Amino acid sequence: MLKAFDLTGRVALVTGGNGGIGLGMAEGLAQAGANVEIWGTSPEKNARALEQLKPYGTKVNARIIDVSSEENIVSGFNATLAAFGRVDACFANAGVSNRWRSFLDMGGDEYRRLMTINLDGMAWTMREACRHMKARAEAGDPGGSIVAVSSMVSDQGGPRNQDYAASKAGVLGFVRGIAVEFARYGVRCNAIEPGWVETDMTGALQANPKFTEQVLSRVPQRRWGKAEEFAGVAVYLASDASSFHNGDCIRVDGGYSVF
Repeated sequence: MLKAFDLTGRVALVTGGNGGIGLGMAEGLAQAGANVEIWGTSPEKNARALEQLKPYGTKVNARIIDVSSEENIVSGFNATLAAFGRVDACFANAGVSNRWRSFLDMGGDEYRRLMTINLDGMAWTMREACRHMKARAEAGDPGGSIVAVSSMVSDQGGPRNQDYAASKAGVLGFVRGIAVEFARYGVRCNAIEPGWVETDMTGALQANPKFTEQVLSRVPQRRWGKAEEFAGVAVYLASDASSFHNGDCIRVDGGYSVF
């Protein structure tokens, strides 16, 4: 392994890390030597994820955290610090999606829930990471990487999914502002924009032959992405290999956005 990618002794937090892209990233981080804490709301999924991470031999933990609550995030982050001593890389990944019949139907509790989780929850998670990393820097231990998982729909049309697109676009504003404000403390902040990936969130779309045909015809690799294909970009962004990579949004979409 290139030494710059070695995460031995570092601590990574992955919200929504018990499945899908989050678990794919968490597994890559553990494989590269990082101690990993994952947050999720399902005890069963957390337990299964831990069993998947344990064989890599690093310290791993799963915590029940609902990121729709600012208080939960603050207390959860403090609990993570108590358990691991530090957080070197924070991946704000937890999110949900709505699928409306039409934009004209959008609103109510489901709309507010999505925005609270996808935008507010990510902002609060990244804020607490910034708070910790700034304090470490002021104590003579600068450095840290913050990563938000956005979506390619943030800058493309998302019919019947405008709330999801808006939440993911908003995340990019936070990322860029954090990148500028906290670089002086050695903190980098970037985003990942996944394309069409096989996860529980896209399950209904995968089962739709017409949708799948239309999507795959625009992916040069002619297939859905896999969660484990986000392991590499996670390790890169958490490691010294990306020490001068800041304020960016990295697309992992099989070429969908350029075809």
